[in-house]
Amino acid sequence: MTVEEVVEKYSNILFRICMVILCNHHDAQDALQDTFCRYMEKQPVFSEAEHEKAWLIKVATNICRDMRRFQLRHPKVDLEELTDYCAAPAQREILAEVMALPVGLKTVIILYYVEGYGTVEIADTLNLSVSAVKKRLQRGRELLKKYIGEEEVISI
Repeated sequence: MTVEEVVEKYSNILFRICMVILCNHHDAQDALQDTFCRYMEKQPVFSEAEHEKAWLIKVATNICRDMRRFQLRHPKVDLEELTDYCAAPAQREILAEVMALPVGLKTVIILYYVEGYGTVEIADTLNLSVSAVKKRLQRGRELLKKYIGEEEVISI
């Protein structure tokens, strides 16, 4: 069978299994995609269709198990919980706007303002040039000024 045929034949059952294990639509889609990627990488040869189905189910459940283990070891903090730690309502607004920034800008802003890293340290950590870090800080500040005003950005 071709990869397309395998995907068409087994994707529904594998997705349902992943949904039961992960209880999250997006994570189940990721697990399903990883399962088929492994299938394409390994290119296993099976004597029967049942062996192929069993292999795919085993791989999918292992991927789901690994994802759950990762989630337990690396818990996420919900933005709503994070805002509970803000002292003033204005800080909550700033935090929400910072979290809405693109990942590259948000990372640099948080490392610089929240964690207290310098531009050289951030550049080393993120494998960027110092000028790239400075430019991302500038762009992040500009976006924040646009959304929350200059006075609040200066008080960060």
